[in-house]
Amino acid sequence: MSGNATKDHEATLHGLATNDHTLITSLLEMQLGNIAASGLDPRTHALVRLAALVAIDAPPASFVWNVGIALESGVKPEEMIGVLVALAPTVGFARIVAAAPELALALGIDIEALEAVRAAAGS
Repeated sequence: MSGNATKDHEATLHGLATNDHTLITSLLEMQLGNIAASGLDPRTHALVRLAALVAIDAPPASFVWNVGIALESGVKPEEMIGVLVALAPTVGFARIVAAAPELALALGIDIEALEAVRAAAGS
Protein backbone atom coordinates (compact mmCIF):
# COMPACT_ATOMS: atom_id res chain seq x y z
CA MET A 1 0.00 0.00 0.00
CA SER A 2 1.36 3.39 -0.97
CA GLY A 3 0.54 6.89 0.25
CA ASN A 4 -2.65 7.27 2.26
CA ALA A 5 -4.80 5.00 0.11
CA THR A 6 -6.46 2.07 1.83
CA LYS A 7 -6.52 -1.37 0.28
CA ASP A 8 -10.18 -0.81 -0.65
CA HIS A 9 -9.32 2.43 -2.41
CA GLU A 10 -6.42 0.81 -4.23
CA ALA A 11 -8.69 -2.05 -5.30
CA THR A 12 -11.22 0.47 -6.62
CA LEU A 13 -8.54 2.38 -8.49
CA HIS A 14 -7.22 -0.86 -9.96
CA GLY A 15 -10.74 -1.85 -11.00
CA LEU A 16 -11.31 1.48 -12.72
CA ALA A 17 -7.93 1.40 -14.45
CA THR A 18 -8.48 -2.14 -15.73
CA ASN A 19 -12.15 -1.65 -16.66
CA ASP A 20 -13.34 -4.24 -14.12
CA HIS A 21 -16.81 -5.29 -15.31
CA THR A 22 -18.25 -5.75 -11.79
CA LEU A 23 -17.05 -2.36 -10.60
CA ILE A 24 -18.20 -0.56 -13.75
CA THR A 25 -21.62 -2.22 -13.51
CA SER A 26 -21.89 -1.08 -9.91
CA LEU A 27 -21.06 2.51 -10.88
CA LEU A 28 -23.58 2.44 -13.71
CA GLU A 29 -26.26 1.14 -11.34
CA MET A 30 -25.54 4.10 -9.05
CA GLN A 31 -26.00 6.37 -12.08
CA LEU A 32 -29.35 4.79 -12.89
CA GLY A 33 -30.42 5.09 -9.26
CA ASN A 34 -29.59 8.78 -9.32
CA ILE A 35 -31.64 9.33 -12.47
CA ALA A 36 -34.63 7.57 -10.91
CA ALA A 37 -34.28 9.47 -7.63
CA SER A 38 -34.10 12.81 -9.43
CA GLY A 39 -37.52 12.37 -11.01
CA LEU A 40 -36.09 13.66 -14.30
CA ASP A 41 -36.14 11.81 -17.57
CA PRO A 42 -32.70 10.55 -18.66
CA ARG A 43 -32.29 13.26 -21.34
CA THR A 44 -33.03 16.11 -18.94
CA HIS A 45 -30.85 14.51 -16.27
CA ALA A 46 -27.93 14.31 -18.72
CA LEU A 47 -28.34 17.95 -19.78
CA VAL A 48 -28.46 19.13 -16.18
CA ARG A 49 -25.29 17.18 -15.39
CA LEU A 50 -23.57 18.69 -18.43
CA ALA A 51 -24.54 22.16 -17.24
CA ALA A 52 -23.09 21.37 -13.81
CA LEU A 53 -19.81 20.24 -15.38
CA VAL A 54 -19.51 23.54 -17.19
CA ALA A 55 -20.37 25.50 -14.05
CA ILE A 56 -17.71 23.76 -11.93
CA ASP A 57 -15.03 23.76 -14.65
CA ALA A 58 -14.85 19.98 -14.58
CA PRO A 59 -11.90 18.00 -15.99
CA PRO A 60 -12.02 16.41 -19.46
CA ALA A 61 -12.67 12.89 -18.16
CA SER A 62 -15.91 14.07 -16.56
CA PHE A 63 -17.08 15.44 -19.89
CA VAL A 64 -16.20 12.21 -21.71
CA TRP A 65 -18.15 10.10 -19.21
CA ASN A 66 -21.20 12.37 -19.07
CA VAL A 67 -21.35 13.10 -22.79
CA GLY A 68 -21.36 9.36 -23.42
CA ILE A 69 -24.28 8.96 -21.02
CA ALA A 70 -26.06 11.92 -22.65
CA LEU A 71 -25.67 10.43 -26.13
CA GLU A 72 -26.98 7.09 -24.86
CA SER A 73 -29.94 8.97 -23.36
CA GLY A 74 -30.83 10.45 -26.73
CA VAL A 75 -29.32 13.91 -26.30
CA LYS A 76 -28.08 15.28 -29.61
CA PRO A 77 -24.70 17.03 -29.89
CA GLU A 78 -26.53 20.17 -31.03
CA GLU A 79 -28.45 20.17 -27.74
CA MET A 80 -25.23 19.87 -25.75
CA ILE A 81 -23.81 22.84 -27.63
CA GLY A 82 -27.08 24.63 -26.89
CA VAL A 83 -26.39 24.10 -23.18
CA LEU A 84 -23.14 26.04 -23.58
CA VAL A 85 -24.96 28.88 -25.30
CA ALA A 86 -27.72 28.93 -22.67
CA LEU A 87 -25.19 28.99 -19.83
CA ALA A 88 -23.04 31.81 -21.22
CA PRO A 89 -24.91 34.70 -19.55
CA THR A 90 -25.04 32.82 -16.24
CA VAL A 91 -21.59 31.29 -15.83
CA GLY A 92 -19.67 33.72 -18.01
CA PHE A 93 -17.94 33.39 -21.31
CA ALA A 94 -14.64 32.32 -19.75
CA ARG A 95 -16.28 29.12 -18.50
CA ILE A 96 -17.92 28.53 -21.86
CA VAL A 97 -14.64 29.04 -23.72
CA ALA A 98 -12.95 26.62 -21.29
CA ALA A 99 -15.72 24.02 -21.62
CA ALA A 100 -16.07 24.13 -25.41
CA PRO A 101 -12.88 22.15 -26.16
CA GLU A 102 -13.78 19.62 -23.46
CA LEU A 103 -17.20 19.10 -25.01
CA ALA A 104 -15.66 18.90 -28.48
CA LEU A 105 -13.17 16.28 -27.31
CA ALA A 106 -15.94 14.24 -25.68
CA LEU A 107 -17.97 14.43 -28.89
CA GLY A 108 -14.97 13.44 -31.02
CA ILE A 109 -14.81 16.83 -32.75
CA ASP A 110 -11.31 17.93 -33.70
CA ILE A 111 -11.34 21.71 -33.17
CA GLU A 112 -7.88 22.15 -34.72
CA ALA A 113 -8.96 20.33 -37.88
CA LEU A 114 -12.04 22.56 -38.14
CA GLU A 115 -9.86 25.65 -37.81
CA ALA A 116 -7.54 24.38 -40.56
CA VAL A 117 -10.49 23.75 -42.90
CA ARG A 118 -11.93 27.20 -42.19
CA ALA A 119 -8.53 28.83 -42.74
CA ALA A 120 -8.06 26.99 -46.04
CA ALA A 121 -11.56 27.95 -47.20
CA GLY A 122 -10.92 31.59 -46.34
CA SER A 123 -7.67 31.84 -48.30
